[in-house]
Amino acid sequence: MTERAAQPPPRGTTRRSVLRAAAGVGAAALASPLLTAGPAAAATYTHPGMLHLASDFSRMATKVNAAAQPWNQSWQLMIANSHALSTYTANPQAIIYRGDGSIENYGILYNDIAAAYQNALRWKIQGLTAHGNAAVAILNAWSSTLTEISGSADRFLAAGIYGYEFANAAEIMRGYSGFDLTAFQTLMTDVFYPLSSSFLTNHNGAYNTNYWASWDLCNIACVLATGILCDDSAKVDEAVTYFKTGVGMGSIENAIPYVYADEGLAQWQESGRDQGHTMLGIGLMGTICEMAWHQGIDLYGYDDNRFLKAIEYVAKYNLGEDDVPFTDYYWFYGAPGVWSGSQTFTEISTGSRGQIRPIWAQLYNHYGVRKGLFAPNTAAYSKIVEPEGGGGDYGSTSGGYDHLGLTQLTSTEQARTTLPTGVKRSLQSVNYPTYYASYDTSSLGVLTNVTSAGSATLKTEASFTIVAGLASSAGYSLQTTDGRYLRHSSFRIVPATSDGTDTFNEDATFYALPGSTSGSVRLVSFNYPGRCIRHRNYELWVDPYDLADSVFPADSSFTPVTSWA
Repeated sequence: MTERAAQPPPRGTTRRSVLRAAAGVGAAALASPLLTAGPAAAATYTHPGMLHLASDFSRMATKVNAAAQPWNQSWQLMIANSHALSTYTANPQAIIYRGDGSIENYGILYNDIAAAYQNALRWKIQGLTAHGNAAVAILNAWSSTLTEISGSADRFLAAGIYGYEFANAAEIMRGYSGFDLTAFQTLMTDVFYPLSSSFLTNHNGAYNTNYWASWDLCNIACVLATGILCDDSAKVDEAVTYFKTGVGMGSIENAIPYVYADEGLAQWQESGRDQGHTMLGIGLMGTICEMAWHQGIDLYGYDDNRFLKAIEYVAKYNLGEDDVPFTDYYWFYGAPGVWSGSQTFTEISTGSRGQIRPIWAQLYNHYGVRKGLFAPNTAAYSKIVEPEGGGGDYGSTSGGYDHLGLTQLTSTEQARTTLPTGVKRSLQSVNYPTYYASYDTSSLGVLTNVTSAGSATLKTEASFTIVAGLASSAGYSLQTTDGRYLRHSSFRIVPATSDGTDTFNEDATFYALPGSTSGSVRLVSFNYPGRCIRHRNYELWVDPYDLADSVFPADSSFTPVTSWA
């Protein structure tokens, strides 16, 4: 474990140099080959090209029409959402207020945005003009009415979050008959963008360290989305440059201040605050990276996949694993010449731990599917969040509308890993192909060498009937020939007779996620989703994912093959 204590910066300075030194990241930080040293922006822009490309919509339509999983599960949740109805009617306001000292009405805006986005998706996937017309009616109503976003400092949150979300709905409807794209571009450049750009420049007059990472990130997202929607390279450059080198807490080295390279993890800036805001920031950074990726700018991979390490850190802790590093985090807040204060967070916060936000499928799709990287905690969290919904599925308050959501439907490029049920299979080790999951005479799970010349007993002990999970039909249980089930006990795999209790059923249920090789699976514990079955010293354990151990991906992967008995 690599931990370094943070030192208070001089009053009125930024944390950038402090954090860079603390994280051990020098000026020559590694970048993806797709990135140049300076701002990166395409000369021309791909449309649609924010969170979704034309190819994404084609895939969504194909998968939904085939009722394929996991896409259809998220689709069914969306079409049951009242925001996705073509009869939804907009309620545009001239001024949106968010924050103290005003009569807040911003809930009207985020509900209308969710409706515009979900109707836009239904039009692209189903081809029904009623939904296209509904989306356009919402967009046109707001672009012809809204003139100002006002309120306390929270107005910057409104500009950032609702700006990037609204721009994404408009990007989908670009070219649709009757959509006034020019008016909507003006809305973005004249109402949303100025607030977001101003915040990134002067942070509402406060110290650069005053506002948490999520404040910066939502405004970076708005600036980037405005640039793409308006084919404005200066705005795209502004967002990308700030992401890399901005003085506020949302630039990547400040948002992810400490990297634990020997553990494959990185601490998020708001980890000591609470997990809800931490996941908000993770989702916003993912939105920025996804929009940039679709324009040929690789922010996901920036600084040796720094963001991936942070996602794995956040997912691991929120899956229930306590063994994550934490470096004391010093927070200096206030405004120059007005007031100031400080606080040091000495441990990771349990607040809002395990919160569900509809962001994880997109994050896993990039790192685990597109790039083929080992992201087991992200994969496991994506699984437990299923099915992913959108605005309106996570409560009526603003937190339920911080993300457009539905990334299980929109971003997933790989079919769900499934196992056949009611049939016998043997689980072949990926890295020791003559060895199979089995159990010994002491009824302890082991990895056993089985060949055609082996005894009938060995072959029987290495053969299991796959059945629907005892605790959940979304998982699987493995039944021995004599009717026992593989379960974990003190994290050791053992065959045991069911006692019918919830504890037994949960201990004997495992999710199937993609393994390290084609056709292999990783069997993830139902009740400890931060752990999976792996072999070590030829014994079978339910162990936490080891991101730094190069053999762990193979040690935890098994290929279901024709059973030995």
